[in-house]
Amino acid sequence: MKINFDRQHLLDVLDSVSTKTMTMDLTWDWPCGVAYYGITKAYEATGKQEYIDWLAGWTDEYIALGLPGWNVNACAMGHMLITLYEVTGQEKYWDIVMEKVDYLRTRALRFGDSVLQHTVSSKNDFPEQCWADTLFMAAYFLLRVGVKLKDEDIINDALKQYYWHIKYLQEPASGLWFHGYSNVQKSHMSGIHWGRANAWGAYTMSRVKKLLSDWYLYPACMDIECSLRDQLASVKLLQTENGLWRTVLDDPQSYEEVSASCGIAAAMINNGNPLHTKYVQKALSGVLDNITEDGRVLNVSGGTAVMKDLEGYRNVPRSWTQGWGQGLALAFLAALLMQPEN
Repeated sequence: MKINFDRQHLLDVLDSVSTKTMTMDLTWDWPCGVAYYGITKAYEATGKQEYIDWLAGWTDEYIALGLPGWNVNACAMGHMLITLYEVTGQEKYWDIVMEKVDYLRTRALRFGDSVLQHTVSSKNDFPEQCWADTLFMAAYFLLRVGVKLKDEDIINDALKQYYWHIKYLQEPASGLWFHGYSNVQKSHMSGIHWGRANAWGAYTMSRVKKLLSDWYLYPACMDIECSLRDQLASVKLLQTENGLWRTVLDDPQSYEEVSASCGIAAAMINNGNPLHTKYVQKALSGVLDNITEDGRVLNVSGGTAVMKDLEGYRNVPRSWTQGWGQGLALAFLAALLMQPEN
């Protein structure tokens, strides 16, 4: 891809978003996990040691105070810990990574063919439901660990999560993803093509080839490749004139939503289809228009359960700075900056 941008300006925006993110009062949970994943991507794009130093100081303070119990959503914190371990070599970070892996592998609620049930607490939050969110919070995390350890069991468990989430959530006719699936009801509940669900799916699928150099030897990866291909072929046609995607992708009355737009555009970059260049270029303009000088990412929808109906999604507030909005914006900007220069 040949995306046109002012590199220094993009670096400045990346830094302002990172700085704002580090001033937010985030706790050990999924908003923080996505936000700080974004900061690790900013580190990868810039090499700025201060990002790592700040993350390490924050994490050390939290460890001293005591970490909360595990759930699927909170395993998103593992992404930052992987990077901290890789950069600092400190085993204490890797020990927590492996505790999260042990939880996901041995104690997390599952249903059907060992599909991870989406949980946001220690309770049985959503009985036998899978949500697209789980791919980022848990499956992608497991894949990163499995590849690092060269552990085929962990790799295959991660890829199994991708496989079943594709089967349960992607609509073959449209290529779009539903937000969730209930194995109890055997339905997609409200049956909405939620924007951020599609971003979770697209972004995490786009990372598989980046991690697994021999991806073609894993049959599930062929499903992932085709799923992402079909999804992006449909999603690109739903981009608005402003370069963004809506909180319900195929609902013209839904508002434009920036976190989903960042995740989808980042997936296009990672996937590397040159014919998607014009969509990424347009998305860059739309995203930059929604980032303030002090680094706040605007028009990010609040935390969203599988809502009862279309109106529920349309009315989720978008007035606040959110960790996942900051993190996905950083992932998008970092992906642009890490493209090979032509």
